[in-house]
Amino acid sequence: MTKIATKAPFRADVVGSFLRPQVLKEARDNYQQGKISREDLRSIEDVEIAKLVEKQKEAGLQAVTDGEFRRKYWHADFIGGIEGIRTFEVEVPGFFQGEMKTLTSYTVESALRFPKDHPFLEDFRYLKSIAGEHLAKITIPGPNMIFHSGVVSSQPYLDNPSYPTLAAVAKDIAKVYQDAIQAFYNAGCRYLQFDDTSWGAFLGQKFREKIEANGWNIHELMKMFADITIEALANKPEDMVITLHVCRGNFKSSWLYEGDYEAISKQLFSRVPVDAFFLEFDDERSGDFTPLRYIQHQKVVLGLITSKAAELEDPEKIKERVAQATEYVDLDQLCLSPQCGFASTEEGNLITEEEQWAKVRHVVELAREIWDV
Repeated sequence: MTKIATKAPFRADVVGSFLRPQVLKEARDNYQQGKISREDLRSIEDVEIAKLVEKQKEAGLQAVTDGEFRRKYWHADFIGGIEGIRTFEVEVPGFFQGEMKTLTSYTVESALRFPKDHPFLEDFRYLKSIAGEHLAKITIPGPNMIFHSGVVSSQPYLDNPSYPTLAAVAKDIAKVYQDAIQAFYNAGCRYLQFDDTSWGAFLGQKFREKIEANGWNIHELMKMFADITIEALANKPEDMVITLHVCRGNFKSSWLYEGDYEAISKQLFSRVPVDAFFLEFDDERSGDFTPLRYIQHQKVVLGLITSKAAELEDPEKIKERVAQATEYVDLDQLCLSPQCGFASTEEGNLITEEEQWAKVRHVVELAREIWDV
């Protein structure tokens, strides 16, 4: 019998976000129109998050999230709360196969600092208060989401850099995350996940060429990405699990990046000391499992179940793919999850709530069969 996973990530896990219920969407609209107060909106969010937590428990999950119900975006809400960040709206025609039209972007405008009263800390405290015996998991964007989108690919930053060197801004980004990790730990968090699309920019030739056209050396940049994450984790408490989800983009069931993990595998898998990687393997865009040969001690959560479409995957094919992954990583190091969240933005993917829960139950049932738990 395979050893039962008693520490996160679990054999059956989820990336974190869930479809927003209609009552929550209406409440956010009413708040934006000035019809209800911020306190009214938060009360409605509290109720819906509590319902969500119970549904996750009923589905058989061992860790629960708040579904990112208080956020507009999976990343910009957190990053916008960091001192030294300026956010602004941009038009993005053609983004996500034309599905996304505008985006909240951001740039590093002044010295960076993680505020002691960052709103996500209070959000986590509420989640922990209702999690009961289940493990409360919080998701935040990884440090390279600032370095990539707010520095090296940010024209406002490049036109008027607020730091003397890239090394200087990289150092402060790592310090922001050291402080964030400690703040979440002090709030009771023992399961924290970095979500990160910035690594995805290195996967496909089209985006690599775009980076190089802007004057950057791909290999030097990848090393900096790894170095920043390593430094961010330097003071991680021993009893805190931190994972990294390498995201390929997720908006209304569309995607952003394609290509296998080979380009980033050595820098990321063999160097970055997270406890586990959540990796997307739900379609041919992701390639095969060969890059997993660089995995060290970390667990790998195989994102073999798509969150982008309703159809349930053939159980035998999923079991076959898990078996293929064991050619590179021991079965005891593997777990199963959807490839991404169900609603990386408030719009959500193009499936129904019932289809979403069917996917979650599918993950749980498959994990029980594969690992005999």
